[in-house]
Amino acid sequence: MGAVAIEEPVRTAKLNKQKVRDGVATAVRISRQVFDATRQGKVLVSLALVLLLVASSIGVVVSAHENRGLFNTLSQLQAERDRYQSEWSQLLLEQSALSAHGRVENLAAERFNMVVPGRQDIVLVPLMSPAASQ
Repeated sequence: MGAVAIEEPVRTAKLNKQKVRDGVATAVRISRQVFDATRQGKVLVSLALVLLLVASSIGVVVSAHENRGLFNTLSQLQAERDRYQSEWSQLLLEQSALSAHGRVENLAAERFNMVVPGRQDIVLVPLMSPAASQ
């Protein structure tokens, strides 16, 4: 059997009214000091710079997020381009195979009963010059 650990019960601190009053008084005093300090010029400049820093950091985060999204889109488009390039080269190979002279000659003989003419069947027609046609 496994070991069982028995823990002592946790004691909760009792709040008395005096401790609560002291805590509230301290919070009020600190908040007054903060608000009094904001009236000084250096603190206002510091606060403005902090706000600019926060805005700039949010801009960097948004820009990085958009950059990642655009990079993913670019990767997908490049993969699609590569697929199209591969398909195009396969189509070019198929076209060259289908248009080979031997294949065309065999199809012409089989389908249309065509034959290559012999020497005796070839007739040469003389070329007419433009002056002779007048």
